[in-house]
Amino acid sequence: MSAPGICRGWGATHAGTKRPSNQDAYLLRSEIGLWAVADGAGGHGGGEIASARVVEELRRLPVGLSSGELLARTRDALLTANAGLRDEARARGPGAMLASTVVALLVRGGHFACLWAGDSRCYLWRNGYLTRLTRDHSMVQELVDSGQLSEERAAHHPHANVVTRAVGADDELALDKVTGQVASGDLFVLTSDGVAKDLGDAAIAAALIAGGEGQGLADSLIALAMAAGSTDNVTAVVVRCA
Repeated sequence: MSAPGICRGWGATHAGTKRPSNQDAYLLRSEIGLWAVADGAGGHGGGEIASARVVEELRRLPVGLSSGELLARTRDALLTANAGLRDEARARGPGAMLASTVVALLVRGGHFACLWAGDSRCYLWRNGYLTRLTRDHSMVQELVDSGQLSEERAAHHPHANVVTRAVGADDELALDKVTGQVASGDLFVLTSDGVAKDLGDAAIAAALIAGGEGQGLADSLIALAMAAGSTDNVTAVVVRCA
């Protein structure tokens, strides 16, 4: 496994075929090795505010951080976003909620780390194989884990969009993390659930097999999700490590 060089990222987003606005947001910070997708929680009027807040906090991170500092500061930024969204929701009155899922990818020194809350996903495409690195924090994933629902039926379940974790959803934000080594030629794909669930892992893999690079690949994933009739907002970020 050869050592990776510089990793670069590209992103694309669209409101989808039905939604009047786009509550997704994404972050491209190849200069520090940080990329993210945030999806404003469905049904909450401030979803676009929540996803923008998540991305803005991550955008504030400075250059020059060590690998350990970048990971710690990324986590802190998401906790800061969580606290700010909770405060703003309380100021709006009882029952108000401003929340967003998030998936963040960090790559430094031949290693990667992924932090997430909710059902936005991160995939790794390596040597012709697609691996889902994240596991959804959602009601249907809990049903799948308990054996009550198959993976095939999960995307079409009536509660498929109900997440169990999100930035701004609770006073204490719980983030999951996965880490690993990076190889030259690795491709990471970050998506909101509008892409992941309407296309599915097999279709995403097929799109990667078909080829394409950089911005063209990000645009292609969005176009495929739209062609599949996605009624949700759709966002994709692709990160190639040379």
